[in-house]
Parts: sequence; structure tokens; C-alpha cells
Amino acid sequence: MKGLLLKFAALVLLLNCAGFSEVLRATPVQDAAIQVSPDVNSVKLAEVARGRELVILETSGNWLNVEATLTEEKVVTGWVQDKAVIRTTTPNGDKILFGEAVDSEDQASHSHGRNGAAQDAMRLYYRTAEYFPTSPLAGEAMYRSADIRWQIEKADVMSRPSAKEQEAYLREGMEEKYMKEVMKKFPGTKWADLAAFHLIDNKVCGDWQAQPKCPDKEADIYEKYANDHPQSPALAEALFDAAYRRSALIEIYKSDDQTKKSTESRAKAVALAQKVVAQFPQTDWGARAQRLLFLMQQEIPTYGNAPQ
Repeated sequence: MKGLLLKFAALVLLLNCAGFSEVLRATPVQDAAIQVSPDVNSVKLAEVARGRELVILETSGNWLNVEATLTEEKVVTGWVQDKAVIRTTTPNGDKILFGEAVDSEDQASHSHGRNGAAQDAMRLYYRTAEYFPTSPLAGEAMYRSADIRWQIEKADVMSRPSAKEQEAYLREGMEEKYMKEVMKKFPGTKWADLAAFHLIDNKVCGDWQAQPKCPDKEADIYEKYANDHPQSPALAEALFDAAYRRSALIEIYKSDDQTKKSTESRAKAVALAQKVVAQFPQTDWGARAQRLLFLMQQEIPTYGNAPQ
């Protein structure tokens, strides 16, 4: 009897797994009305935004019966027209989703762009990577989604009074799991390198308060990043960020009568800035590093009341 029960349980599990694998997921690339029946004149239940997930339950002509995720907490079942819906099986679906995400991101950059366009782009990029994980666009799409989310959260975090606190742990940081997902799923790519660079934001101080602890720690963090990610698109920025912090320490240590540390900081700052100039001469970071060298040569403070 026990053997029969085990076999039955195994069969049920197998059937459940088979049913799950047949679930067809999709997302709209235009806002879609969810209606109570497959009829344009039927009651409208809700509207599902671009990039929100649909689970297709059945079809009827040009209509889809779906479970639509409106928010993380709200799911609605109803009918949508099968017009602007991209399935995981749609030919060139990755390119269509990515293209709509790019268009939404462009909308978000304009002052009179579509409301919620940034969030639309964030979701559409994520769906591109989620639905088409082997696509050449997947890594970039997942990074772009994480980047938009990060920038939205960062604007909120930095608008709070806690953003002025010296220590990073005294403020609420940005959610890291999406950046870490990029690093986990696309290791060794420039998207993973860029995601790792974003994570530094949660480690830097809010206000140095003219003390050496923060810029010294931050310079170490940026130098370590540069050493660990030598092919990163953010390499020049990381080296410059380290150089600037070392240059700031020149005056901070000098004001504390720590002449030796001030001199050592100057040497490190110069070496880092020269590295940026040499490796990235035709970039903004190269030009900024050249300016930093000039200020140090002229013994003009780069931190404090002097222009930074």
C-alpha cells in the first residue's frame, strides 16, 4: 500500500511539473485593457501597463484569457486583446521588447514624456532578459533594468536628511539584489562590471566632514574596483574617483598637521591621475584628470572651499 501511495504522489508531481512547463508567459508592449469577457463592450476590470507579466490561460479568437500582475500584490484575471502582446515564443520577441524599452526610456528623458515611462522601460528590459535568457541582448537588458531601478531609488535615498550622514550605514541604501542578479547571471561581462560599480554607491559616505577616514576608505574601494575589473567600462571613472579622493586628503591631512600623510596622498593622487590621462586621453575622465593634475601642480586645494 505504501508503495502505491508513493507512486501516486510521484505521478501527481510529474503531472504538475508538466503543467507548469506549459504555462505561457507574456507581456504587453502597449498598455492593455483587461475586460471581464472577450468583448470590447464588456466591463473593463483594469489596465495592465507595459512590461507587466501575463500568464495566458486560454485563447478565444483574437482574445487572451490571462492572469495579469498589476502590482506585486495585485493579480487580476480577465481578457485582453491579442494585439500588442509578446509571448516567450514570439519570433524576434527579444528585439521587440528591447526596442519598446528603449523607446520608453527615451520618453522618460523628455520633460513632457509619458508618465511612468521609466518604470515601463525598467520592466520591459527585465522581461527581455527573463523571457529570452539566451538572447545577445539579455545581459544588457538586465543591466539596463537594474540601472533604471537603481537611479530611481538613488534619487529618493539622496533626497532624505540621512543622505548627509557621514557613515553610509546611517542611511537606507539602494536595493542591491537586481545588480547582483546581473553579476550572477552574466559573470565576466561588461554588464557585470558596471553592476559591481553601482554597488559602491552604498559604501561611500554622505559627508566627509573634513575628516580623512571617508575619502581614504573610498579611495581604497575605488582602487580595488579598478584592480578587480581592469576591462570595465567604468575603469576610468573609478581611477578618477580614487585620484580625486587622494587629492582631497592632501589638504585634509595638511590641516591636521600630518605632513607625511599629506605628501603620500599627493604622490598617490598624481600617480592615479596620470594613469587616467595616459590610458583615457580622449575621454571626459582624461580631461578631468588633467585638470586635477594642474590643480595639484599649482597647489590649489581640490577639497574644501576651493572649487572641486
